[in-house]
Amino acid sequence: MKQDKAVLTLALLLAPFFLSSVAAAQSAKPTALQQIGLSVFGGASGDYTGLAGGRNLSITVGADLALAPWHGTRPTLELRGTYPIDKGTIVAQKDVLGGFRLDFLLGRRVHPYGDFLFGRGEMNYGSTCPTSNGPVSGYSFDSTCYSVTTTYVYSPGAGFDYDLTNHLAIKVDGQYQQWGGVPTASGKLHSTLGTIGLVYRFGKFGMP
Repeated sequence: MKQDKAVLTLALLLAPFFLSSVAAAQSAKPTALQQIGLSVFGGASGDYTGLAGGRNLSITVGADLALAPWHGTRPTLELRGTYPIDKGTIVAQKDVLGGFRLDFLLGRRVHPYGDFLFGRGEMNYGSTCPTSNGPVSGYSFDSTCYSVTTTYVYSPGAGFDYDLTNHLAIKVDGQYQQWGGVPTASGKLHSTLGTIGLVYRFGKFGMP
């Protein structure tokens, strides 16, 4: 339920930007339509959770709204989510993030970018806590057994898309995530996430 609320909140926050950009594109000249485009992506992610050596194998999907180029770059609005399909034995991390991305236009097939995303994440603990009635599922810290925590996530990252056609590209992406409000001495957790996947672009705004 909390994840659903996070998705709805991010969608509402990003909706005005999407609508205003689409409206601007419709009112511009026909050639300007090529400068604004929507794309979707999906891929497999390896998640080093940062907690007791825990790892996840996850899927990441998302969408980007690329705006008009500006001084050799292309500002982009992004919404993405990650869900673990192999949760490991320590903790399973899932999140929904939104934010800004800046593409660097090199005039070639490769499009490097940097991004900064923010949103909500959920951690489901899969190890065990000792209790007087025997071990139970959860993560033990400071005499407390945690089963689930939901918190904010900051996620700066970088990557590149490599064009195969005008519509299809390969994505290589890395994110460094900071989770807050978690059962550690600092109350924070740092995880790294690497993704390899495919991008599909609607319209012709990829290869020069």
